[in-house]
Amino acid sequence: MAKDYYKILGVGRSASDEEIKKAYRKLAHQHHPDKSGGDERKFKEVSEAYQVLSNKEKRSQYDRFGQIFEGGGGAPPPGWEHFGGSGPGGNAQWNVNFNDLGDFSDIFESIFDQFGGGSGFRRRPTYTRGADLEISLEITLEEAFSGISKTVPVRAHIPCKSCSGLGYHKEKGTKSCSTCQGRGEIREQRRTFFGNFSQIRECPECHGRGELPESSCKACGGLGRISGTRDVAVAVAPGVEDGQIIKISSMGEAGERGSAAGDLYVVLRVKEHPVFKRRKNDLFVEKEIGIGEALLGKKIPMRDLSGEEFSVSVPGGFNLKDLLKVPARGMPRLGLFGGKSERGDLYISFNLKLPKKLSSRAKKLLEELDEEL
Repeated sequence: MAKDYYKILGVGRSASDEEIKKAYRKLAHQHHPDKSGGDERKFKEVSEAYQVLSNKEKRSQYDRFGQIFEGGGGAPPPGWEHFGGSGPGGNAQWNVNFNDLGDFSDIFESIFDQFGGGSGFRRRPTYTRGADLEISLEITLEEAFSGISKTVPVRAHIPCKSCSGLGYHKEKGTKSCSTCQGRGEIREQRRTFFGNFSQIRECPECHGRGELPESSCKACGGLGRISGTRDVAVAVAPGVEDGQIIKISSMGEAGERGSAAGDLYVVLRVKEHPVFKRRKNDLFVEKEIGIGEALLGKKIPMRDLSGEEFSVSVPGGFNLKDLLKVPARGMPRLGLFGGKSERGDLYISFNLKLPKKLSSRAKKLLEELDEEL
């Protein structure tokens, strides 16, 4: 029975390329065999599904023929109608509607692609690309305001220093693979609904390279990578928000035997601030004031998140239940590292502080003031 790649990735058949990529990253990270609790079988299954659905041509072929070529199951291709029989090798009768078939060359090219055949040899990608990694980085609100560059240690597979990531000692050379006679591929016969087809697949011995090392590296077991820690520089731009992701290319897991490395995804976590609260690019702060500051329009000293001092005053007729807006005293709007950025606004909520005791003179003055108001 054919595998349902959409079900494996947990997406619908109409899923976008971005949705498929996001689902793959999540599942690959969850099931990676090098991770505690990982599952190698599920990891390979998820990778296989992504290999097909992330490629437009392969996905199209899978949507059209994937349910047919896996053991002859599923519905017939467009233009074919079944009139009984037992399937491949039996007495099945088929009526072909040539108007629905379209161009024969397109159909059979798709069939040959499905089984790895075709008019010539096509070398498949060699060895395993390094997996993508995801880490969390906690920063302060001040660091999110100004931007910062941090060096973060990342535990991962890194290139083996003994063999420079090749998996073998280059000076000792290589020899031709006897399994595939140096072609990097082997031919297999496969029985399908349409008959017997030759399938070309990657040589399992040399992994498609056509050659084997004379002397594998003992330090890495011939894989070209070992477990270790690398220091990664992470540039955090001004104005970043909690949960924002930074992609650092080729800083994930090292690939096998010199193949491409994965990418590193850094998820930023901005800690809560004891004074300022953030809402997108705006900041909110509370300020305690006295009766004189509230009524006489006195200058109230303030300090914004950058540490810069400024002052405000309570406007006449202002309702202390409202927020006083101070323009351009919030977070940077543009995440341009080292560049000038517009800023959001700062909103101040005033808490009126009342005296515990009033002198007789103060009471008299307030009574007079109350009469005027």
